[in-house]
Amino acid sequence: MRGIEIPAQLLMVYFLIHLRFVGMMFTSPLFVAAGTPLPLRFLSAVVLTVASTGTIQTASIPMILFESWTSIFLLVLRELLVGTLIGLLAALPLIALQTSGEQIGLAMGLSMASTIDPMTQSQTSLIAQLQFLVGLWFYFRWNGHLLMVQSVVESLRLIPLARLSLAPANDMQLGVWLQEVFRLAMKMVIPFYCALLLADIGLGFLARTVPQMNVFILGLPLKIGLGFFVMMVALPLAVDMVHGQLERWMEFALGSVASWR
Repeated sequence: MRGIEIPAQLLMVYFLIHLRFVGMMFTSPLFVAAGTPLPLRFLSAVVLTVASTGTIQTASIPMILFESWTSIFLLVLRELLVGTLIGLLAALPLIALQTSGEQIGLAMGLSMASTIDPMTQSQTSLIAQLQFLVGLWFYFRWNGHLLMVQSVVESLRLIPLARLSLAPANDMQLGVWLQEVFRLAMKMVIPFYCALLLADIGLGFLARTVPQMNVFILGLPLKIGLGFFVMMVALPLAVDMVHGQLERWMEFALGSVASWR
């Protein structure tokens, strides 16, 4: 019987590693495409689990924790939370791109022009979807998906398995994360706000000097055209800004979830 129990306990250890990858797979914008079959996501997590099992020492894990259903439930919940937070926090540049796209579409007058995002099957602005897809393409181009997987593997060393604590010991700095989302998004939105504000001022002068002209009919296509022109200039700069934030926010995600050590 002893020879049967030990492999079963090791299987539970690998299952906990698998759950950490599952949490990352189901929350990171890199892997949450609605068209991706669920079995493929779970299979990818299994492959990553097998590839990363050599990074931990199973001998240091107290196997007595797997003898109670309560402790197993707490361990499962903890690993899901760790993977979920890594996938969410490390994707801050993509979330900032999508947030800025929502604000840009609103400023351009395209707030009513929304569509279904094929990635998440949710309703979103056209500009937000465009910026998110461009950022996602460059994210894969810069091997951001490999950095995401590497961050989960690194978390196996920083945040050991088989700990029953669900409450983090230190501040996870989620407020800093939200602040940085809006700060990075505003850096991308400010050029559009400035250009469209100047367009509104010019239309105001035009309305006072030529009262016969209908500035409402003239203003909508003018602001949309100006917005796309500014996007043509500012979007490459925004992508470069995202490139400079990749490793920083991978480290931030690991530092935040390290409070569960």
